[in-house]
Amino acid sequence: MATYSTSTALLPVLVLLLALLFVFVSSGLDVTWQVVSPAVVTVLLLLWLRSLRRRDAGTDRRVCVLVLGDIGRSPRMQYHALSLSKHGFNVSFVGFLDSKPHQDVLREEKIRIFPISEVKGVQIGPKILSYVTKVILQVVQLLFVLLKMDTQSHILLQNPPGLPSIAVVWFVSILRGSRLIIDWHNYGYTIMALSHGPRHPLVQMAKWYEHLFGPLATHNLCVTNAMKEDLQKNWGIRATTLYDRPASIFRETPLKLQHELFMRLAKTYPQFQNEGSAEKEVQVERTVFSVCDLTDDTVTLREERPVLLLSSTSWTEDEDFSILLKALEDYEGFIRGGASLPSLVCVITGKGPQKEHYMRLIDALSLDHIKICTPWLEAEDYPVLLGSADLGVCLHMSSSGLDLPMKVVDMFGCCLPVCAINFNCLHELVKHEENGLIFKDSQELAEQLKSLLSDFPSSDGRLGTYRRNLHTSRGQRWDDNWDQNVLPLLKAP
Repeated sequence: MATYSTSTALLPVLVLLLALLFVFVSSGLDVTWQVVSPAVVTVLLLLWLRSLRRRDAGTDRRVCVLVLGDIGRSPRMQYHALSLSKHGFNVSFVGFLDSKPHQDVLREEKIRIFPISEVKGVQIGPKILSYVTKVILQVVQLLFVLLKMDTQSHILLQNPPGLPSIAVVWFVSILRGSRLIIDWHNYGYTIMALSHGPRHPLVQMAKWYEHLFGPLATHNLCVTNAMKEDLQKNWGIRATTLYDRPASIFRETPLKLQHELFMRLAKTYPQFQNEGSAEKEVQVERTVFSVCDLTDDTVTLREERPVLLLSSTSWTEDEDFSILLKALEDYEGFIRGGASLPSLVCVITGKGPQKEHYMRLIDALSLDHIKICTPWLEAEDYPVLLGSADLGVCLHMSSSGLDLPMKVVDMFGCCLPVCAINFNCLHELVKHEENGLIFKDSQELAEQLKSLLSDFPSSDGRLGTYRRNLHTSRGQRWDDNWDQNVLPLLKAP
């Protein structure tokens, strides 16, 4: 369908107004530009606003999904886009394209990505000037993209980040007659407080901003019941809890796919390479975890393999990875002290602003029985690695105490038990001594690793029990959850 051209529609009107003005001037009537110009501008503005709200047969089947962040690192918003497309909606997906989105998103014909740039403000002068100019540029960019596209029935916005996107999207929804849905993943001001402190003027401004514009949405989603209650009590916002659920791609990985992934990773990361003889075996492929007999293509896991310990992160202030590093040092100490424990390969996936800081800490460690690697995985490989791991570790500390780590949701989808650091509403996801363990510091995490891995690779110990519990307690997947909680909002008057 061709996009309606505002400029084309206004051209005949502009010509008509100029012709009338010419007639007035030619006839000697006392008409001046000071009188006519505001009238012309007013008429054109009214016609432009009318054209922005123009609806056609396809408007009710168009939804904009917007995240002022990297689409490839926004799995929940990608799931939203895919669910919308499955129900016949045409999706305009707006966000940064720093990382490759999932193949399902790229292949879906009903999803069109509108890339925006991560702008920077003025790099000279005080920081406040840089911040203000950055916000202004983001406002202009968002307005240009949102007003350029066809009218959408709904705009589904992720928050955070919400500055300036909430205000901009609300303004556009008013102009275009769209309904605004905010998906509350957390509060932006609490994340800012991690680096600036709760009393900082920018944090206070961000809090005021979210409290002002947040209640203006038509509908609201949130990620926990604790956040739902807080939004109702302290913000006057009625929200629907949409728990993060694993997509169908998150499941236990068959041995054949495990081996193929390990072989690919071994080309780049020596932690996955076979530690045995350097001689190449013609009929056998080996990694540190698996063996493939090429004569009949069968794959087995090595009995003496190390534990594959997995953690994922955005390397931000709400995850203190020094806790894991200290626990690994303690675990190394247990082995050196004579404890019968398996060696570890610790894989930490993701990228973010604090990665270089932690890489320096990792390089300074002296570990003989633990190897650490920090790969960036393609979207298709990440669930395969999760489904191949033996134990997950989550260090997400909610800045508000009201959101849940989606990485744990994905791990549970792969029936991967988890050790997770404690915060207020974590019990809504991690059941201590049932599907994993909750710890408060590095010492407790080290003791949990020692306890869980003492029987490895036997499936008879606690680790095997938690995995079996995850098998039997699988809840809704994302699709059913979304159909139950979000689809009715799109159909609401």
